[in-house]
Formats: sequence, structure tokens, C-alpha cells
Amino acid sequence: MTRVEYLIVGFGIAGAALAAELRGRGRQVLVLDAPQPDSASRVAAGLMNPVAGKRFALAWRAEELLTAAITFYREQEARLGLPFLREMPIVKLFSSVQEQNTVLARSADQPWQHFVENPTGALPELPGVHQELGGLLIRGGGYVLIEELLTQLTAQGRREGWLQHETFDWTRLVAAEGGGFVYDERVQARHIISCEGAAAVHNPYFRWLPLTPNQGEVLDVECPDLPEGAVLNKGAYVLPLGNGRLRVGATYRWPPFATGTTPEALAELTQRLQGITSWPFRVTGQRAGVRPAVRDRKPLLGTHPETPGVHIFNGFGSKGVMMAPRLAQLMADWLENDVEPWPEVNIRRYFTLYSSASAAAGVRSSASRL
Repeated sequence: MTRVEYLIVGFGIAGAALAAELRGRGRQVLVLDAPQPDSASRVAAGLMNPVAGKRFALAWRAEELLTAAITFYREQEARLGLPFLREMPIVKLFSSVQEQNTVLARSADQPWQHFVENPTGALPELPGVHQELGGLLIRGGGYVLIEELLTQLTAQGRREGWLQHETFDWTRLVAAEGGGFVYDERVQARHIISCEGAAAVHNPYFRWLPLTPNQGEVLDVECPDLPEGAVLNKGAYVLPLGNGRLRVGATYRWPPFATGTTPEALAELTQRLQGITSWPFRVTGQRAGVRPAVRDRKPLLGTHPETPGVHIFNGFGSKGVMMAPRLAQLMADWLENDVEPWPEVNIRRYFTLYSSASAAAGVRSSASRL
């Protein structure tokens, strides 16, 4: 029997950040993860943007989240001996005169803190980039080579024995004498944490939460002439990966959506890239992943209302790379020290959904067996 304090289900960026945080606190952790080459975290471009969206709004808790994220990824670079984080400016190009005027009117209030130093200033010289209407130069962001990072962390976990490749089956979880749980008659753990991403919609303990799968597609592109000193954003992001390679994305599709890549997404992203640059380019690849999205766009952290040892750390959507490191600290503080997570991410905000949804979903009967 393997005995650990924490059994984590899933190893996208949420599971990876939480496992690193708990292991860094000296806790015994086992991760069970079914390998998925096209999981949301592996398909994601890893963008960290403090000023995002069509409204040019400062991201929620941008300063705190970015500081923790940069520290976390630099620590992983030091431990693994490889570069993953690329800090660089983001050029948010205006799409219309109306958008330009709206942003300039808001700039008097300095809503973007130090992330936008001069909203009316000239953009850097970017040959071949359509910037006739100008835009914002956003500092403090960049992107993470998230697939490469997860690959290295997975290999480390497999070597050291704290990560195993398998599909978790919640029906094999039973109560252990004296507290905690036994999984599949071979793993005993004090806590079970769902970091399953979009698969959590099928979790018998948490399917009452308003988690909705959201499909996103990205393109791999070759464009040797496009400048590589900044991330470009105009209806789509363009990340320079080096040597003329780009990552372009992402689409957003709510259910029902097709499985895998689609010609519609290829056409949409190709058109958006043409709206950004006049340089010729060639699409070399296309990938699709399914994000775990929440209706209020905030992640889900907390403990099952009737089964205290079962927890969730999920629902990061498209901003998981930026949010997961800091929120992993909050989750660990909750698990270790009973410090409640922030109200904005605490699943207590949805407890009113539990009483009505649990019986229909079978959560009560499943929990009663523990």
C-alpha cells in the first residue's frame, strides 16, 4: 500500500503548480494522470497578459498573480536547467477608430498601472505589421513554454515516483479506517484533489459546479520576416517562438463543438493573422484542446461540502498559466492551515447549487459510501 498525504488527479498546469507547492512544503504527494497530448495546458500558448480582452481591462489581481507566476517559472528553470519563461512586451493593436478613442479616453485615469507606461506613445518599429491605428504597449507579461515545462516535470515525476500515468476512477475511492481514503486498494491518502480540467464535469463530487468545457484551437505558423521582439495581439495573439516560428490563437467554441481541429478555426485564425501582418506565412500545424471554463471566469478552489477530504483546484480557463502558481499557494494554505481561499475563487460561492443538483447528479449517494 502506497501512503501519501495528497493524491492529485490530473497534471495540467493546475496539478503541476499544486504538486510543486505541496512538495515544496515537504508533503508526500502522488499524482495520477492519464497522458493527453492535446490537453488544454499542452495546447495552450502559455500567454501571460496583464491587460486583456476586448475592453482593454487590467487583469484581475494582475500584479500579484504575475509576480508569483514569474517567480514560480524561474524556479522551475533553475531546478530543471532549461528555459521556459519568455518575458517580453505585448503589442495590443487597435482594430478600429472607436476602439482607439475608447482606450485613449480611459487613459486619463491610468487604469493599467505600470503595465502601460504611455498609452498615447508610439509603438516600436514592427516592419510588416498593420499598426495604422496604433495600440497599447503592455509590459510585464510574456509567455511560458508550457508543453515543454509539463513534459520535463512529468519525466521528473516518473523518475522520482511521485507521478504515475493512469486514468483515475472515482468509483474506486473508499473511506479508510481512521480517516482519509483508499484508492483502488493500493493508495492511501489523507486528501484527494481534482485537477482534472474539463474532465471534472464528470466528477461525481463536483459536477454540480458551473464548469463548462470550452474548445480552443491554435496554429503553428512559419513567418521568417515577422519581428520577434514582442507578442502581437489583434483579435488573436501571435507568439514568436524563434527561428521564424509562431503560435497563433486562440478560438473559443462553446458546446456543442466538434472533436479535434476544424477547417472553420483554420480559416478564422488565418484571416486574423492576415489582419496583423502583410508578410507571407505558412501554416505548419493545428491543434485543439478543451479548457475548463467557469461562468464568472474565476477558478474553483475548495472542499466538497459533505466530504471534507475531497477537494477541487480547477476551472482556470485560458489564464491558467498566469493564475495557477499564486492560487496553488492559496490552495496549499487552505489544505495545510485552514486559511480560506479568496471569496472570488472559493467554491463556497456556488454552494447554493449543491443541494438541488447533488441528488440528481448522484453525488450524495456516492459520497455516502465513503
